[in-house]
Amino acid sequence: MLYGMPPSRRILIAAFALVAAHRLRAQTIDDSIPSGANFDTAQFRLWTPHTNDKLRAVLVLVPGSNGDGRNMAQDTVWQAYASKNKLAIVACRFTDKKHDQGYIEDYVNVSHGSGQALLDAINHFAARSGHGEIASIPLLLWGMSAGGQFDYEMAVWKPQRVAAFIVNKGGIYYTALTPRETRAIPAMLFIGGKDLEQRIHTITGLFALNRRGGALWTLAEEPGVGHVVGKSRDVSMLFFEDVLAARLSPDGTLKSLGEANGLVGDFKTHDFGPPPTGKGVPNYPSVWLVTERVAKAWKDMMLAP
Repeated sequence: MLYGMPPSRRILIAAFALVAAHRLRAQTIDDSIPSGANFDTAQFRLWTPHTNDKLRAVLVLVPGSNGDGRNMAQDTVWQAYASKNKLAIVACRFTDKKHDQGYIEDYVNVSHGSGQALLDAINHFAARSGHGEIASIPLLLWGMSAGGQFDYEMAVWKPQRVAAFIVNKGGIYYTALTPRETRAIPAMLFIGGKDLEQRIHTITGLFALNRRGGALWTLAEEPGVGHVVGKSRDVSMLFFEDVLAARLSPDGTLKSLGEANGLVGDFKTHDFGPPPTGKGVPNYPSVWLVTERVAKAWKDMMLAP
């Protein structure tokens, strides 16, 4: 039937068909940003699942210190998770310019340029992928070590863009008390029971300070684990799913949550339930848990041998 149409009409229909087929396929796209004020290298890889539907959020994966995390976009576990939840994956590589304190990553201080590099790459991906919504949909930030430090500072710098974030056994942070908007973002902060004491004390202190200010955050310890991912990825996946269900409106905007929208856990006894009122509130920080499913996963990890 196309042959009975004017040539211009046939070309237009063929073009639409090519665009639809392109969007249907899973795709991988690379991008890089020139060296900036607080970073030497900024390279990124996008992966999108097989779907013509609009994507719901961007899952940002950031590796440890000066690492190349772009291969995480090819991780079949993350890809299956992204397909199930209609997420784009953006996996990152950041490196510092040479300096004499290599254990303090300058690129983690995202407001000095590296955060904008990430947002610029995301905008480039939106223009190149056929998924223009990538430029504006919320971010789910997952990182290990310095990657979690980057997540934390990104949530400080651009809280309106972040649906949830992970801090994972990192050591150096640039912000102590975060803005109120950041404290309203659900987060999980993981520590390893066998990690360096400095890292444990730093993350625990950040959690206590911000939780005192009403942060909707969870402190989670993996008792027998050192400076490795451990079970944190599995728990984070449940956490991200349940946060998106609670926060994402049909129009793609983020809803605000409060203490009463979740459960409260006791870090010492591992019990959890509705937020307490009046007498019986412990004089040490409790944790905020978005759903019972996440609370059970948190408790199971805390009690693991």
